[in-house]
Amino acid sequence: MTFTTNLKKTTITIFLTLLFSVVNGMQGINPEKYVSSETLEGSFPLASNSKVASILVSNNDFPGVIRVTGHLQKDLKNVTGIQPNIINTISQTEDYIVIIGTLGKSLIIDQLAKEGKIDASKLQGTLEKFTTQIIENPMAGVKKALVIAGSDKRGTIYGIYDLSKQIGVSPWYFWADVPVKKQLELHVLPGIHTLGEPKVKYRGIFINDEAPALTGWADENFGDLNSKFYDKVFELILRLKGNYLWPAMWGNKFYVDDPENGDLADEYGIIMGTSHHEPLVRSHAEWEKSKNGTWDFNTNAEGLKAFWKGGIERMGNKETLVTIGMRGDGDEAMTEGTAIGLLEDIVKTQREIISTVTKKPAEDTPQIWALYKEVQDYYDKGMQVPEDVTLLLCDDNWGNLRKLPSLNAKPRKGGYGIYYHFDYVGGPRSYKWTNTNQIERVWEQMHLAYKHGVDKVWIVNVGDIKPMEFPISFFLDYAWNPEKWDASNLQDYYYQWARDNFDGQFTEDIANILKLYTKYNARRTPELLDAKTYSLIHYNEAERVVKEYNELAEKAKDINKNLKPEYKDAFYQLVLYHVLSGANLNELYVTVAKNKLYAEQGRTSTNVLAKKANDLFKKVAEFDNHYNKIMSSGKWNHMMSQAYIGSTSWRAPSENIMPETKTIKLPNNSEVGIAVEGSEKWWPNATEDALLPTFTSFENNIFYFDVFNRGQEPFNFKINSKSKWITFSKTKGTIDKEERIKVSIDWEKAPKGLHKTSFFVKANKKMIPVYVQTHNTDLKETKGFVENNGFIAIDANHFSNKSEPETFKWVVVENLGKTGSSIISLPIEKGRVTLKESSPKLSYDVNFQTTGTVKVSMYFSPTINYATREGMYYGLSFDEEKPIQINYDSDPNIFNYNGKVPSNWHTNVSDKIKVITTEFEIDKTGNHTLNYYRVDEGLVLQKIIIETERSNLKETYLGPEQSFKRIKDE
Repeated sequence: MTFTTNLKKTTITIFLTLLFSVVNGMQGINPEKYVSSETLEGSFPLASNSKVASILVSNNDFPGVIRVTGHLQKDLKNVTGIQPNIINTISQTEDYIVIIGTLGKSLIIDQLAKEGKIDASKLQGTLEKFTTQIIENPMAGVKKALVIAGSDKRGTIYGIYDLSKQIGVSPWYFWADVPVKKQLELHVLPGIHTLGEPKVKYRGIFINDEAPALTGWADENFGDLNSKFYDKVFELILRLKGNYLWPAMWGNKFYVDDPENGDLADEYGIIMGTSHHEPLVRSHAEWEKSKNGTWDFNTNAEGLKAFWKGGIERMGNKETLVTIGMRGDGDEAMTEGTAIGLLEDIVKTQREIISTVTKKPAEDTPQIWALYKEVQDYYDKGMQVPEDVTLLLCDDNWGNLRKLPSLNAKPRKGGYGIYYHFDYVGGPRSYKWTNTNQIERVWEQMHLAYKHGVDKVWIVNVGDIKPMEFPISFFLDYAWNPEKWDASNLQDYYYQWARDNFDGQFTEDIANILKLYTKYNARRTPELLDAKTYSLIHYNEAERVVKEYNELAEKAKDINKNLKPEYKDAFYQLVLYHVLSGANLNELYVTVAKNKLYAEQGRTSTNVLAKKANDLFKKVAEFDNHYNKIMSSGKWNHMMSQAYIGSTSWRAPSENIMPETKTIKLPNNSEVGIAVEGSEKWWPNATEDALLPTFTSFENNIFYFDVFNRGQEPFNFKINSKSKWITFSKTKGTIDKEERIKVSIDWEKAPKGLHKTSFFVKANKKMIPVYVQTHNTDLKETKGFVENNGFIAIDANHFSNKSEPETFKWVVVENLGKTGSSIISLPIEKGRVTLKESSPKLSYDVNFQTTGTVKVSMYFSPTINYATREGMYYGLSFDEEKPIQINYDSDPNIFNYNGKVPSNWHTNVSDKIKVITTEFEIDKTGNHTLNYYRVDEGLVLQKIIIETERSNLKETYLGPEQSFKRIKDE
């Protein structure tokens, strides 16, 4: 929000703004707020003393403006309890009035501009802009007016909805049941309030993959995806400052199912489009093979031309961004070996149809051509696209951009757009059920696009709309002004959204939950999770994942208990459901994994875990039932009907499938078993030694072993140890099922250097030895991350030093990634730089205990090489050696269901990481420095793991936690 005032009002405006911030407890956090609950000098009393200002709107303004003015009337009534009058003329004296209108359309606004009471130059020639300001004596009989003036229809509508948001009506009041805050006093601050113009021209959403959830809900509530349904969709888009829609298309026909759909969109000012494979304003479901013939331009050109002509005729003068091009029937690739010339001929034909029907040159009708999947390859091989057509570039359906124009690309009239995904049905596995989108990744990829000149169209596949409320808000906010949000303030978005939708209750806690649940879900989409995802035995990975998510769930439940009652439904659907169900799903799979492992070990607890897994599976239905049947009195029935447990391919199962568990028959006696951290084996059954991971003094580790029962009768155990410096959480007791014993070292008493010893677990007349290795060193000369067990793990944002020549910056993107934060190099506009010692560089101090070959593995977000240039490079070196250039994009490209992608794409997007490994020789132990250099823009580094020849790195999904780091004494 920008504020402009004349010089006479500057001082008072600054004072009032500061005062307002204090009055409302914002303390500068929300400087965009211009409506106060306090009476302030110079402000406009929108609502005061049980009165609400009337609303004046010209009856010759756009019907959409008049419709949305009615929404403001309703919003004011919901906030204040008093319904304001809407009038078209002044028939009596009005002390205070709200005037709404569009410059050049509203006689009232034009008269105010003519008289110099509003500055028309601030709106003339602008796109979708509004100004909101207080005017003294705007006309006879009116003391003071609040004037909302728009440069065009949408500008005025945005101004109306912006005021609604200012008085406390969330854009999600209907779609997420966010309560309207009751207030009796509403006062608008002086000054000219505006959001300016949008930086991206077309900003929209694509409703897709809408069965069974959205269609089931809409059928029950509206009878179909008809104009009553789309009325709610159009309003939401405009309240979020969007302007563009691809309608639902899974068997749905926007213009046919309800002929009023198109008229209503046009009234609202929603620019309509159709998806990437639905050319010339025709939904694919309209094509009937029996009537129209085959979907093949080679054999049925006349049938297709007649079909497409009908779409353009139906469009008429409605504001539309027309999709051109063609894919195979049902969003499939066209026949193998499709000629570029054929597609060019198809587009030429389509443009001739547009020109003939509209009686205007084809370039006068906005058009878009999606380079989706295999179509991008045709373009890369030279397919010609008319200059006025917007090229819609696409991600890989998993949030990774496939192609961007070069940084020095010649401007083209039609410009470029991006088709992005929050939801997808396809390989390697569909993801539809819940929100798995980190706004940090959305920001990083769309920032990349914006800096590459993609600013004509941003559209995102949102599935059923719910439950993507949070990322949809961010996507459309960011599309309005990509220059507002960057890595330095991105975390504030969580706070702002939580504050605005929950009336400032527990804002920091809710923001943190939003931040973490999306991070946890983004590690691996739930449909790809299974019992093997997280390691039960290495680095406490599975236990850590479950613990973290369950702790988050407990925090969310505590907040829910203390929220104002009217906010509980909104909290459940926007936050609590995601956290409870996400935590439950992770615990379910880990419990199943434990059950299988314990069955192999013959543990008494095996059958208990089978029951626990079954109970956790039952909770899935309980959470879904609460969402569908109980929350908001059943308003959202069917919305949580998407199955997500038991997927084995891209086709989701028709219902959730309980993972397989095992039960075992237990002997009537007792039998002791021992299992140590880091091993699936159990003793005394195993033949090798029971060896705990190595303890080191600098890490002060705590490891565990389990004493468990393999029978039905309890037994006693006792730990015997001659090494008094080994400490145990428990040294004796009775085992009914199992007990986890934690082991630590008293380093002041432990022997120096490397040492190996053992202790014994005595039970049932058996003495089972457990071996302990220790490394006790003072690390006096050590600096940086220290090798242990043959590896060093480093979170990318924990560098020791950085070099930022010229205007280069290394920027930490907080929270982006599977475990910690990530780091990127800016500015993007610098593009590729020549690798040399003076290049932008990050340095990581490390300490090696051994020499020889080391493997440096760089863990990146799975960015695809989107550039037109060859390769995607970065540099690495140790110490003062000359850096070597490494190609991140060295994997050969292949074609699959997502078009041309790297050969390991399937693994990369499933694991949400891409690993590049480079070998170096280290000729001496001690302190060294690993240097990471920028060459190309766009790489997102999450983690570094260095393995030596004696590496004992265990295979896990998240990898080990960061190694110990010592900062050498100065």
